[in-house]
Order: sequence, then C-alpha cells, then structure tokens
Amino acid sequence: MTQHTLREIFDNYSKETARVFKNKDVLTDKHIPENIPHREEQINQIAKILAPSIKGEKTSNLFIYGSTGTGKSVCIKHITSELSKTTDKIKALYLNCKMKRVSDTEYRLIAELSRMLGKDVPATGLPTEEVYKIFYSILDSEQRNIILVLDEIDALIKKTGDDILYSLLRTNQDLKKAKLSIIGISNDVSFTDGLDPRIKSSLSEEEVVFQPYNANQLKDILMQRASMAFNNEAFDDSVISKCAALAAQEHGDARRALDLLRIAGELVEREGASRITTNHVDKAEDKLDVDRIVEVVRFQPRQSQAVLASIIKIVENDQKNIQTGDVFVIYEKICKSRGLKILTQRRVSDLVAELDMLGIINARVISKGRYGRTREIKILLAKPVIEKIKRILKENYLLTDRLFMDVKKGIYGQKRDSKNIF
Repeated sequence: MTQHTLREIFDNYSKETARVFKNKDVLTDKHIPENIPHREEQINQIAKILAPSIKGEKTSNLFIYGSTGTGKSVCIKHITSELSKTTDKIKALYLNCKMKRVSDTEYRLIAELSRMLGKDVPATGLPTEEVYKIFYSILDSEQRNIILVLDEIDALIKKTGDDILYSLLRTNQDLKKAKLSIIGISNDVSFTDGLDPRIKSSLSEEEVVFQPYNANQLKDILMQRASMAFNNEAFDDSVISKCAALAAQEHGDARRALDLLRIAGELVEREGASRITTNHVDKAEDKLDVDRIVEVVRFQPRQSQAVLASIIKIVENDQKNIQTGDVFVIYEKICKSRGLKILTQRRVSDLVAELDMLGIINARVISKGRYGRTREIKILLAKPVIEKIKRILKENYLLTDRLFMDVKKGIYGQKRDSKNIF
C-alpha cells in the first residue's frame, strides 16, 4: 500500500460524517452509566454497606464475586463515584490487579497505591518495609476514609500470595487519622476458599453476589447503550436480540454482548456501509473469540506460558505425536534460562490439561500400557492466532530463537518418560 493511498484512507475517514457511531465509548469499559439496569438490588446493598463512611466511620470490608461481565466493576465504580461526591472526606482508589507491572509484586502494588495518593515512589530500589511506611504516611496525611477497590483480586493472590492481603487488612492498626476499607472483586466464586482463615474472615465481613444476566436483561442493557452509541438507522431489534442471545450462552456476560455490538459496528464502518446486520454480528463473534484466546494467554501465570511456549516450539520443529514428556524436555530448558522454578512432570501435565480446558490446545489422553498414561498434544488454532500468542510469549522472554537453537537435539534421541506423568 502506497503512502498516497494511506493518506487517502485517513483523509476520507476524517472528512466522513458519522454513518454508524455517534459515541462508541458507551460500548466500552470507560463508560459508567448513571442507570445500571437489573442491578438495583446489588447497588442498594453495597451503598448501605459503604454509607457509614459519610460520617467518618470505617466501613466493613467487602467481597464481591460473580462471573465475568455481570456488572461488578461498573457498579462499584458508579457507587464509589457518587459516594465521593457527597463529601471530601472519602476517597476511592480503584486498581485492576491484572495490570502488568503494577500489581505483580507486593512492592509494585504498594508503590502504585502511594502514587495514586500523590506520592512518587521509585519502581524499584527501596526495601518493601520502607514502601509500606511511605504508604501509611501518605494515607494518614489524607485524613480521610480510603476505600480501596482491588478488582481481579484473585490475580493478585496468584502472583504475590495472600500475605499482602494480611498486611493491607492490618493497615488500620498503623493509622491514626485515616481509615482504610477494602473491596475485593473476583470472577472466581471459590476464590476465598484458598485464603488463610484469618484473611478470609477479615476480608469477607460482607459479601455480595452478582448473578449472570439472562437474554432479556442483556437486551435491555444493549438497547440502552445502543441508543447512545449509534445513529438511529444503524441497527434494529434483530441485531440487539442476536448479541444478547449469544452473550447469554456465555454465562450472561454483558461485556461480551457490548463487545459484539461494538465490533459489529466497526466492521460496518470499515465496509463504508451504514447499517449493522446479523451477518456482522456473526463476523464479530469470530473475531472476538480469537481476541479472547489471545487475552487468556496474556494473563496466564508464567509457568503456564512456559509450558505453552514449549508446545509451540515443538510444533514449529514439525514433530508429530507430541506427548507430555516431549513438552517437559523443552519446559526445563525455558525454566533454567529464565530462572523459573522447575515443576514436576505431573504438575506440567496438569498445566497441559488446564490449557486444554481453556481451548488453547487439544490434549488427548492415551495409554502407554505398562508405562502408564500421557497426553497427546495438538494446537488447533489458526496461524494468525498462534503468531499473536508467540508475540506475547516473546515479550515475556519465554520464546526466543537463541534459546532453542538446539531444540531438536533436546527432543530427538531422548527417551520419552511418560510413566506417572498423567
């Protein structure tokens, strides 16, 4: 494509009057609606729990759980925003614990919270205890009720362990003028089961559950947003109904419904058309499924990513009938080169099974007779998806050409040890 052609595309787009969207942002996470349909009960429940903070009282810690796309985050953002408007004695801090280089260590999390309160803390270099002192100091200087919202809190615990929660829950013992309350949000309904009992009892002083939306509820949500997002003639009821029905099959996920509608609109816009059809929704679903797999890989723990990198590298070397023992050979190389703890073959087999459940690979259990059982592994993803996944693994230094110069030597000629690794 020539530079002249590119300029024409951009110029035409900038001059073109909107045929589809009038405000695309209302279909994204950025938009916090004033009215959140079908969540009145949860909103009122949470509001009553947090209301004592208006009088300067410390509120109960709160744990909110429910499946992806059930309105947890948007409701909390809406409630804390309204609460902060009632008095300057309340400040809400919202942190998504899946953010890279923000909450992947205890140090980084506390440093980020300190920065959110206006204190610049270096990304590295100080003892963790010193960072906590800075955090306590800035908290007390606020002389306010601080409501700390930890979204995707289960991701934080997977990365850092639950000691950080214990430290945060004890923060009020070190504060004289401020009070800290914690709201944890998780998609994993069984998340608290694995917590230290002391932490669980303190964190879950109050619990609120968000149930999945049904198709009719999703349709109401989409109609509300679509009327703000699109020009009047850009969509009809059949498009809204299809997006709602597809998302209802995915555990009532409103985020997926909104993404389907937005992507369908973007596809129409690129075609130069002015009206969304159910055909565009089908295409949007295909695109969204690809993006979902890529994002799942992006947020997998490093051990799972190392196992996936091993599988991809073996596939690239044209080996057929890949088994768990083959994966373990390459997995060991990755761990040694990156300073990762080498898990047992049985645990690597478990990680292979988890990748299979996520739909990233296909792992079929086969019998090796007296040598036990193993998994025969295949990647069923399209090449463009694999290329996107490889870029993520390379960003994390788990897939490099130099590391695997001798991969074939490492696999071929070695006896597959499949016994007891299933």
